[in-house]
Amino acid sequence: MGEVVQMHFTTVDYVIFALLLVASAGIGLFYAFSGGRQRTTQEFLMADRSMSCLPVSLSLLATFQSAVAILGAPSEVYTFGTQYWFLGCSYFLGLLIPAHVFIPVFYRLRLSSAYEYLELRFNKTVRICGTVTFIVQMVIYMGVVLYAPALALNAVTGFDLWGAVLAMGLVCTLYTALGGLKAVIWTDVFQTVVMFAGQLAVIVVGASQAGGITEVWRKAMNGSRIAGLDLNPDPLERHTFWTLGVGGVFLMLALYGVNQAQVQRYLSARTEKEAIMSCYVVFPCQQIVLCMGCLMGLVMFARYGEDSPLDKGYVKTNDQMVLYFVMDVFKDLPGLAGLFVACLFSGALSTISSAFNSLATVTMEDLIKPHFPNMTEAKATLLSKGLALAYGLVCLAMAYLASLMGSVLQAAFSIFGMIGGPLLGLFCLGMFFPWANPIGAVVGLVSGLAMAFWIGIGNFVMRLSANSAVPSLNTTALPLFDNMTTTVMSTLVNATTAKPRPTGVEALYSLSYMWYSAHNSATVVVVGLIVSFLTAQRNQHAALSDGQERQQRSGVLQRGHGHRGEGDGERQSSDGGGGHGNKDLSALLPSDRSHRSGDCLVILF
Repeated sequence: MGEVVQMHFTTVDYVIFALLLVASAGIGLFYAFSGGRQRTTQEFLMADRSMSCLPVSLSLLATFQSAVAILGAPSEVYTFGTQYWFLGCSYFLGLLIPAHVFIPVFYRLRLSSAYEYLELRFNKTVRICGTVTFIVQMVIYMGVVLYAPALALNAVTGFDLWGAVLAMGLVCTLYTALGGLKAVIWTDVFQTVVMFAGQLAVIVVGASQAGGITEVWRKAMNGSRIAGLDLNPDPLERHTFWTLGVGGVFLMLALYGVNQAQVQRYLSARTEKEAIMSCYVVFPCQQIVLCMGCLMGLVMFARYGEDSPLDKGYVKTNDQMVLYFVMDVFKDLPGLAGLFVACLFSGALSTISSAFNSLATVTMEDLIKPHFPNMTEAKATLLSKGLALAYGLVCLAMAYLASLMGSVLQAAFSIFGMIGGPLLGLFCLGMFFPWANPIGAVVGLVSGLAMAFWIGIGNFVMRLSANSAVPSLNTTALPLFDNMTTTVMSTLVNATTAKPRPTGVEALYSLSYMWYSAHNSATVVVVGLIVSFLTAQRNQHAALSDGQERQQRSGVLQRGHGHRGEGDGERQSSDGGGGHGNKDLSALLPSDRSHRSGDCLVILF
């Protein structure tokens, strides 16, 4: 085993990286001092609902394409082959369903926070539970997604670790807190272009040095890295067509259907039609991004074959191997390595800026405004900016905590994915099952989260006790992953020798991570429906006895007040009969929404 090899940037590389930061900050300052100057919460948090389809689409894509994805997908394909490519099959339904189910509901209700829907459908307790779950999810995630690529960059190139973390964190906080959602969306557009340019440069130069794309494909075929259609239905298999193409749909729904960071972009569109079109536009863009990540992995294999830098000891982890490959390819081409680093940190910037803005929105709309309904618009806007700034500082603190986690860093990535499934289940329970009630929703969410953490932590502990040899291709293993990008950062575990199929609880722990979202969301729905059925029985008995009591009181009123009392008694009886059942959905809506939203809370097919 060789020693870790460290490569170095040139001055041109640093200049290109600095230009990315300056351009991103400049966009934020432009929107801070132009237009409405972010003087209202509507402009700061929702971009005045004035965005067109194209920037919304590219912003959706940029949020999906984090630095974890840029490093993870090539590493996955290099190690295990192109089976991961079939994840693209899930994009169709994963975007079609949000476009025609979730977006119409959220848009017609004119919400700012997706979790406001939960109060309209259930009650305030369910809304707060959903909001707090989302905040925990994003706070854990955003520090890790900033720290992880900086750590890999530092290990391979000697790039100053905390200099990179602070520069990215502070610049992102600056343009998010000053420029609001408009700045976030337009910087996402700029950063998407940089991401495409960086990855394309690696593919073109790397393929050229390997002898052309035909030679790359030939070497990949000879090395068994081109995977066919694996129709094995076993849910314990790490990657098959079913885990990727079907399980991936639920991952996509958790991301593009109910995640506040994405929902906020839909709601910023000028019209519902443009919001729906943004899903259609992002679909081919996602396919291109997936193809580019897979092609990078194949070019890596064409360059190194089975004799990887990881095996030689030049690097310590798979994500470092991708950076080593980039530096190796661009070692005689000053500036291009800097372009890829700009690409890498564009992914980080676009993701954490979305986190800051969405966290500020849900905190303001779900936790603060309901308690201070008379707050002036100026104070609300100032407080929203303060929240974005505060979450930026929390992100830096979380990055520091991530540096102390060590091996627990993997678990932090997994936690993000574990929480997305139960939140999806909660929204599905409300939208598709009219008889679901608030008690069922809360118990279902808690059950889904408990199931998610039980399986996730059980898998993590099981892997720690297993041998740390490289798995055979397509062997079940839970990798580093995040639900925001649905992209793999592979953890090399399990022995290469064949193992007996796990049974009992071990089989549950060995469930392919691609099924996590489906399994956990199904848990929420099933438990929620059972509890709703049981509590509905009790509520009906309570409503019946209450109605009888009111009828007795109305009889007294009838004897004392004649016909007027009889009319009052009828209205009281009517009120009593509905007081303990499921809520009248139109009554839940604020008066300014009831005329256009009565049919939006529950979707009946």
